[in-house]
Amino acid sequence: MILQINPDNPQPRHIARVVEILDRGGIIAYPTDTTYGIGCSIFNKRGIERIYLLKQREKKKPFSFICADLSEVARYARVSNYAFKLMRRLLPGPYTFVLEASSVVPDLLLTRQKTVGIRIPDNRICLSLVRELGHPIITTSANRSGEEPIGDPLQAEQEMGKQLDLVVDGGILPPDVSSVVSLIGDRPEVLRAGVGDVSWCEGGA
Repeated sequence: MILQINPDNPQPRHIARVVEILDRGGIIAYPTDTTYGIGCSIFNKRGIERIYLLKQREKKKPFSFICADLSEVARYARVSNYAFKLMRRLLPGPYTFVLEASSVVPDLLLTRQKTVGIRIPDNRICLSLVRELGHPIITTSANRSGEEPIGDPLQAEQEMGKQLDLVVDGGILPPDVSSVVSLIGDRPEVLRAGVGDVSWCEGGA
């Protein structure tokens, strides 16, 4: 099932409908500021397991998640002063920041090092969903492991619709990925160069 939502001015009734699906334990495909993502509530253990199966992804690779703002990030991660200043400058934007996890984060989302990947995408639809839901949602590109990310909601419906509860159509997006930057330690470390500019990392934050 596909639900069209205005990317510039998301309709509150549509956002509420998607959140109802998430509250019931559903998983969805939705637009970000890079490409389409797949997600569910971070507290939905069964939904996370379903996404692992859909992605054909190894359990030792935890998913990142989307927060609504920096205040919410501080609830789920330990944020140093330099990390806060950096994220305040770059977010919302196409970055995934790796931070030390707080005790609130479910075990399924923790790396062995007790870190988490957190995003605040520059996309009104997904941020509206997280705000309405009241807590973060999983974010992982809408594709199976090893395949190209999907930027067309119709393609997501065709290829994954039977394994999803809803595809949120926010328009065609490029098949880009976020830049992944670790903020563990004293200096940022680029783990993956994506669409987000990481030239500022060359000399540190």
